[in-house]
Amino acid sequence: MFFRSYTNAISQATKAVAKGILLLGLVLIGLGALILALPELFAAMVAALLVIVGFGCVVTAGRVFLQNRKMEKQTSGDSNAYRKNVQIHIEEHYDM
Repeated sequence: MFFRSYTNAISQATKAVAKGILLLGLVLIGLGALILALPELFAAMVAALLVIVGFGCVVTAGRVFLQNRKMEKQTSGDSNAYRKNVQIHIEEHYDM
């Protein structure tokens, strides 16, 4: 005698996971076949991707260095340099 301790939702979730794994496997098989058939094309694509990502890293690093330099200039000189064009108004109300 079998005890059914799972619901229909669990069954549907299991089927969805199995479908996802099957689809991923088919996509991987297809990509593997394409790489075997056209290795030069995929090598060029990977090289282009690496160049683009490398360029992005260089630009990001440059922006960080420039921002750091700007912050160091502000903190090294006048202590109020970061308050450029800012005035603080305090209204004092004394009841005597």
